[in-house]
Amino acid sequence: MQKTDFPIRPEGRRRLDHLGIGIAGLCALHCLATVIVVSGLGLGGHFLLAPEIHRVGLALALIIAAAAIGWGALKHSNLAPFVVAVMGLTFMGGALVVPHGDGELTLTFIGVTLVSIGHLLNLRARATL
Repeated sequence: MQKTDFPIRPEGRRRLDHLGIGIAGLCALHCLATVIVVSGLGLGGHFLLAPEIHRVGLALALIIAAAAIGWGALKHSNLAPFVVAVMGLTFMGGALVVPHGDGELTLTFIGVTLVSIGHLLNLRARATL
């Protein structure tokens, strides 16, 4: 496969980066809402703390990052976005194995922040082509 032959066009990869950033923001919002709603109001714990939400979120983040950042790294040969995003995905994965609480929240926030930065770096690297 030549460097220019990718299954997703540049506009589609750009949209995937934006989608990845948006999903990371929704994840952070979910974490904050969970802390506020569950601890402050005592509501929604059964839904907001469900492990399935976190597993699905990580799966979406993995798929979108692989498509946007993985193919982007192949296209622009800049590995920084890929490395930063993988670090973030690792933190997000780590959040799945710790009990709910401050540790999970911290790992998740670090993870989604790094994944978002990876998507931003990918957008910038693509813009310099």
